[in-house]
Amino acid sequence: MTGKKRSTLSMRPAPNSRMQGKSKTDAKGPVPFPWDSHPIAYPKELPISKRREDIIAAIRKHPVIILSGETGSGKTTQLPKMCLDAGRGRKRRIACTQPRRVAALSIAKRVSEELGVEYGQEVGSKIRFADQTSKRTRIKFMTDGMLLSEIQSDPSMREYDTVIIDEAHERSLNIDFLLGHLNQLRLKRPDLKIIVTSATIDIEKFSQAFDDAPVIEVSGRVYPVDIIYAPLDELLEDSGDFTIIDGVAESVDRILDEFGQGDILAFLPTEKDIRETMDLLEGRLGNQIAILPCFGRLSNADQQRIFSRSPKRKIVLATNIAETSLTIPGIRFVIDTGLARISRYNPRGRTKRLPIEDISQSSANQRKGRCGRVQDGICIRLYSEKNFEKRVIFAIPEIQRANLAEVILRMMASRLGDIETFPFIDPPTPVAIKSGYALLEELGAIDPQRRLTPIGRKLARLPIDPTAGRMLLQAKNEGVVDQLLVIASALSIQDPRERPLGKEELARAAHKRFVHRESDFLTLLNIWEGVHDQTERLSQSRLRKFCKSHFLSYLRLREWMDVKKQLTQSLADFERSQKIKHEPPRYKTPEEKFDLRKYGGVEYRSIHHCLAAGLLANPARKEEPNLYRATGDRKTLIFPGSGLFNRKAQHAKTKRQKQELATKTPSPGWILAGEIVETNRLYARTV
Repeated sequence: MTGKKRSTLSMRPAPNSRMQGKSKTDAKGPVPFPWDSHPIAYPKELPISKRREDIIAAIRKHPVIILSGETGSGKTTQLPKMCLDAGRGRKRRIACTQPRRVAALSIAKRVSEELGVEYGQEVGSKIRFADQTSKRTRIKFMTDGMLLSEIQSDPSMREYDTVIIDEAHERSLNIDFLLGHLNQLRLKRPDLKIIVTSATIDIEKFSQAFDDAPVIEVSGRVYPVDIIYAPLDELLEDSGDFTIIDGVAESVDRILDEFGQGDILAFLPTEKDIRETMDLLEGRLGNQIAILPCFGRLSNADQQRIFSRSPKRKIVLATNIAETSLTIPGIRFVIDTGLARISRYNPRGRTKRLPIEDISQSSANQRKGRCGRVQDGICIRLYSEKNFEKRVIFAIPEIQRANLAEVILRMMASRLGDIETFPFIDPPTPVAIKSGYALLEELGAIDPQRRLTPIGRKLARLPIDPTAGRMLLQAKNEGVVDQLLVIASALSIQDPRERPLGKEELARAAHKRFVHRESDFLTLLNIWEGVHDQTERLSQSRLRKFCKSHFLSYLRLREWMDVKKQLTQSLADFERSQKIKHEPPRYKTPEEKFDLRKYGGVEYRSIHHCLAAGLLANPARKEEPNLYRATGDRKTLIFPGSGLFNRKAQHAKTKRQKQELATKTPSPGWILAGEIVETNRLYARTV
């Protein structure tokens, strides 16, 4: 497989949507599949091709196999083809899961090209709100979340005769839940074949979980990768103050100076780090190099740009979204900061933490494997070899660091058993389980005997967090559904307002036009309506300029629109099933809308009644300006970007000045927080 071939694949357009759902037939009946009459070809240079006969024999003989193959061995693209050769995918389909949508789409297109079939026909993909399959589809790539949602309506998974769980090392909630369900289902469906695979899987643990399932290890890769350890203090020892952003920029300079060709992939922990690195590199390199971001919140179209041909050398700046399954054409160099932002939930304090932490050894090896696909690769690690060896081998599974309320609700609604006895590979703690049940009871989703209530059954039908779902259900009673759709979708993305370093005051002034002095939630509604007015009368380029001048992230606004659209569609499906319909708000004049939304107004109260229904754990009482005590004895500070943050009182030099300023511009006695998050301290965000 050459780099040129990969690029051609990635640019291949999706088929016309009108063709979806149609099967190929001729006058005599269904057209046979290509592999029924011609042998399937496997790239000889891929290490997995050398084990083809062994793997096909194992698929035929065993109900479950665990396959560990080094990154670059070809397992992701070749395993579905081997399943076809093993006789699978004839009467039923082969399901292939990926943790991320961009991987599911790109791999589906790659496999369809290798098999010489039309994407969306024999080989297709399904991600949320985008189904590129037909009746003829035999290999179906999808996100693990999509397969999980299908299980709710078909627990026996009758659509499939084979399920491949790829990148199992990620141990997300979805992956662990799928593995547990498949572990139970294999006893009821002996015809079902299960393949669990990853480059850095804990093979012994996974084999034991499936009754000592056979393990196949595929060693080797097409091109070698050299590792260079370059700790930041060595890279930038002459500068007094250095950061990972400086380290990435310095590494890019060295690569460009020493090597005349080859694209670069750099891993950074956050979207903010990516933006700052982009600004730094664009200032240094100008238009010489194509600099592209890659993170989970980008739209599908923006994510696909990293696969496009470019006459310039490319630098892709990515979060850990690019760690697995993505083969970006032309990548020869990887720069690994060794860091990632990891979400952790404290069940006792009901607080979400978003610390930036060292990644595990397995994740570091996944990052290394992103290069060396099309030629010899070089991985620069911005930490020492000693530091690498001290890191944990595998990351902590998400099931042991997440809020379990949604997992419990889905399990109860689908009748998949109790979470306490479910065969998770690494079960959650009793404290986390208890906290999940407690939250569901507060939301009215279960009764004290832990049985689903009518509200719980409705919440389970909405494909969103139970907290946001409870707000929307209450909104139907209060008559503010459209307003809550905007707010609920906003709470699921990062703040669309930007506050660049050195321009904080300019940004604050630009945001002032949107600020609602008594509610950040209504500030979000004002932003939405302000941008929506511009969207209807401005071109895309002018809308970008509007966003830039008002310090709003165009990409986050697009994401907000996408999420709101998806949520609206889900709610419409739910309303049809319930035979109900809501009316959109109508205002006679702007003055009427202002009066309804001002503090104490009818709409103000209705919206906040809905918010309170879902955020019962997040009220807080004032102790001093900006400092509040929340439930669970949590001391939390209003986030400085909030419209309710008392800036003058916070920066008062003496206690007396603080008291005087607090008297002149008092902080509210109580607040309701959209979330309470711990970064460098505990903050109440969106109040």
